[in-house]
Amino acid sequence: MVALVIIALVAGGFGAIAWGVDRYRATFGALLPAGAAVVAAEILWMVTMAAGLGGSSATAWIPWILPMAVGGAVAWSVAGFVGRSRHHHLVERTNQILAIR
Repeated sequence: MVALVIIALVAGGFGAIAWGVDRYRATFGALLPAGAAVVAAEILWMVTMAAGLGGSSATAWIPWILPMAVGGAVAWSVAGFVGRSRHHHLVERTNQILAIR
């Protein structure tokens, strides 16, 4: 149970950092990359534990390190993709509104 909490906190921290350094962070909420990172990390932890990678001493590090790394990657990709696409749509919508006048 401690592993779940630590992995969730680290993945959420990566999500907060990804939101903080994104230049388009005004177009989406702070919890979006953090939530996506936590969900991805916890699902991967469950998959690695179900696969039996936490039982052996040679592979015990995989359920700890891999979900944190994947959570960070998911946070960065969600922040980058959502930020750019929403910014693009906002600029298009603003140009349409200004073209009407």
